[in-house]
Amino acid sequence: MTTTTIAIGQPIDRVDGRHKVTGGAHYSSDVFLGNMTYAVLVGARVPSGRITHIDTDEAWEAGGVLAVLTHENLPKAAAQPPLIPSLAGMPAPGQTFFPLQDDVVHYTGQPVALVVADTLERAQHAAALIRIAYQETPSVTTLDQGRDAAYEPEAIFAGFVPGRTERGDVEAGLARADVRIDATYTFAANNHNPIEPSATTAAWDDDQLTLYDATQGVAATQLTVAALLGLTPSKVRVVSHYVGGSFGCKAMIWAHPALAALAAREVGRPVKLTLTREQMFTSVGHREEQEQRIALGADKEGRLTALRHHKLSPTSHFDDWAEPSLGVASQIYACADYEGVYRLIRANTMTPTFMRAPGEASGMFALECTMDDLAHRLGIDPLELRLRNRTDTDPSTGRPWSSNGIEECYARGAERFGWHRRNPEPRSHRDGNWLIGYGMAASGYPVYGPNNPQRARARLYADGTAVVQAATPDFGTGVATVMTQVAADALGLPFARCRFEGGDTTLPTIAAAVGSSGSGMISAAVHTAATNLRDQLVAQAVADGQSPLHGADPGAITVRDGRMMLRDAPETGESYGDLLHRNFLPDVEAAGSWSPSPQSHRYGMMTFGAQFAEVAVDPDLGLARVRRMVGAFAPGRVLNSKTARSQLMGGMLWGLGQALLEANYMDPRRGRWVASSLGDYLVPVNADAPEVAVELIEVADEVVNPLGVKGVGEVGQVGAAAAIANAIHHATGRRIRKLPIAIEDLL
Repeated sequence: MTTTTIAIGQPIDRVDGRHKVTGGAHYSSDVFLGNMTYAVLVGARVPSGRITHIDTDEAWEAGGVLAVLTHENLPKAAAQPPLIPSLAGMPAPGQTFFPLQDDVVHYTGQPVALVVADTLERAQHAAALIRIAYQETPSVTTLDQGRDAAYEPEAIFAGFVPGRTERGDVEAGLARADVRIDATYTFAANNHNPIEPSATTAAWDDDQLTLYDATQGVAATQLTVAALLGLTPSKVRVVSHYVGGSFGCKAMIWAHPALAALAAREVGRPVKLTLTREQMFTSVGHREEQEQRIALGADKEGRLTALRHHKLSPTSHFDDWAEPSLGVASQIYACADYEGVYRLIRANTMTPTFMRAPGEASGMFALECTMDDLAHRLGIDPLELRLRNRTDTDPSTGRPWSSNGIEECYARGAERFGWHRRNPEPRSHRDGNWLIGYGMAASGYPVYGPNNPQRARARLYADGTAVVQAATPDFGTGVATVMTQVAADALGLPFARCRFEGGDTTLPTIAAAVGSSGSGMISAAVHTAATNLRDQLVAQAVADGQSPLHGADPGAITVRDGRMMLRDAPETGESYGDLLHRNFLPDVEAAGSWSPSPQSHRYGMMTFGAQFAEVAVDPDLGLARVRRMVGAFAPGRVLNSKTARSQLMGGMLWGLGQALLEANYMDPRRGRWVASSLGDYLVPVNADAPEVAVELIEVADEVVNPLGVKGVGEVGQVGAAAAIANAIHHATGRRIRKLPIAIEDLL
């Protein structure tokens, strides 16, 4: 049986758009419950040491204060789960450290007290009255401070990525190379700054806990808080209907949801805990400061003979965490001889975390700038160099790609950008006093998938409308819109007669939508549930002696606009509503479950793309202005062309910010971030945004999931910064090997 596809791929407007622009969308910090109280965190003012004394008398005496919690009186956590990425569908703490358990201080900003009062202002005032004395000990907060104590971990990224990867003989590959490049790249730390700060509202009803949490995965919050509080997950409900941006900081579960729950239990009233903008810099992880060194060898034709890629970065005292920067960079080109090594420094910092394109954006910056350098030295067009090194298999495993499309991305992107107009000689293009440069880079992002089943539920009502449900929240990607499209096509219903419900652990479980996995895994579960429901209704019609379709071959039936009919005799059939009304059924429902196919392990899975940028540089003032960006991407099947383009454009603009603006630095004397507000931490604004063009190249993929969807949330950022840096080299002749590229680098 079939349905007529009418919704998938269409640029349908977001179903939640009106709610968001009119104020009807309620976020976690907007939740208001009766008898509400407010919690404020107090962070440590030193990076390393012990608390020798806490004076809370003045805070207790302030008006409206209900609780002042410190390590001296906060109930102890039941268990600290291991560090596991939230996509695994298990407890997913942001770090294997839970605060307020003892007097040890590991990093500046670590929560050391929590005040609860009947208003937010009273809680803030009381928090300011707490006096804390410390015995400070020496700290390490920067790469240079800890370089001599660096170590090679057995694994990083919560144990999912080995600390060392080798294939072939990298020394032999470098020895036989006609051209060798050895370059070091440095990266400033980046901090998460979504529009909505992280927030949790906690309320107890006897032993049942409800959390309204800003999270990418309600199940991840549920399971993590349940473990920390010693509860069964069935006792914890998590609701998250609207999330005001995440980009990784709300993928893992930090301390504040469990602290809010503990505080609510202590005062016997609902507690709302919202992180301040300053606390967002010290409470939800970050992209770590890092240094990457690449040694690359190639023959005279530019074909790679060897690649050595090492990374050094600080991690916390309790977790071996680093962005997997060497992943895609080791897979994007054919290269038999390879060595990738991570080295870490134990530092007085919280555990770093996922940040959009975690590792791919930094590792590909280093590789793609080095590839551009190689092209320049050999006199080969940068686009041609990449074509010569493309591969149909994953070099790390030898497995064929489930789908590719990289050549089409190069061709479409170059045509849209006008790459043929580029004079390869640096400083050859001018516009008045501005030096004009054209740069490009490859882009790639892995296709991740959960190991555990993903579930959804579909229900059709007798009036011919349907609802599909899955626990996933919508954190700005348009999932409610896209999943309504998927359900409408699977059921053969008009889009307007379907809707999606999510963001609640009482709904069928979906893993956190991280790593660009959301559209693929959620659509697979929704498609399966809706298809099961359609098949159930068709089977019921075929078995119903009063149906015009009685006794028909189910395979000969198609569904269009909610009407089941014979494909070759469309006048014979009936609507879903007719069937349900005749059988006195108010509704009918079906569940769907999806897990990645075992055959997926026989393939490499990657979303590919190509990025192009035009940059103008004022050589007298050191100003760099991105004038145009073009990205061409092959994300499998596109579910909604408007939301996909929006995601890709957002990633490209973030890449602009990564290239020219975003940076934070530790004060090595005090162990504090220099920037702790949006006044100091720079991100692109509308005035910085250039003309951005996005080309979507659909490639068939029968391996990744039932609809062949790969995801676009992060691949748009991966090559953007490198394309901009390569354009700056073309404009000025200067090769800048650091991020961000600042005015002083161009003077």
